[in-house]
Amino acid sequence: MAKPQIDQQVITKIRAICAGETDHVTLMAVVAGELFHTVDGFDWVGFYRVAPPGVLKLGPYQGGHGCLVIPFDKGVCGAAARYRQTQIVDDVTQFDGHIACSASTQSELVIPVFDRCDNLLAVLDIDSDQLRFFTKQHATQLEDLLTRLFFCPSRGNTDFASDT
Repeated sequence: MAKPQIDQQVITKIRAICAGETDHVTLMAVVAGELFHTVDGFDWVGFYRVAPPGVLKLGPYQGGHGCLVIPFDKGVCGAAARYRQTQIVDDVTQFDGHIACSASTQSELVIPVFDRCDNLLAVLDIDSDQLRFFTKQHATQLEDLLTRLFFCPSRGNTDFASDT
């Protein structure tokens, strides 16, 4: 059975809504809301923001309650932050140290979010209640979107909404 992909229209809509916006929390809120409400199978979508020293704190999200604080050395979100690499987990019960914020979560995709100055700002955490739900295409689409949205404000915003 084919996995639902992220429709390019959703990506284009998010980029258009966010065009010119520089506030990271606002950008996170738009991304979480749009993805949660438009992609079948995304049961929880949210950001955990970097909060020194070495912890992630719950940011804008959609879905049930999330964990409030996640150390860099715990869980899938912590691994994405610690290694600065996307994590695709087909079965969370097989991930050593998984933090179960929701008993229904079966698989998870976590993508680190950087500004263009290469500072880790947050991680985007997406949960599904289906095993092996996430694909490399999901990760690639979202990595590209996040790269285009989060930037170093001192450099100014480029017209990222127009190059679809």
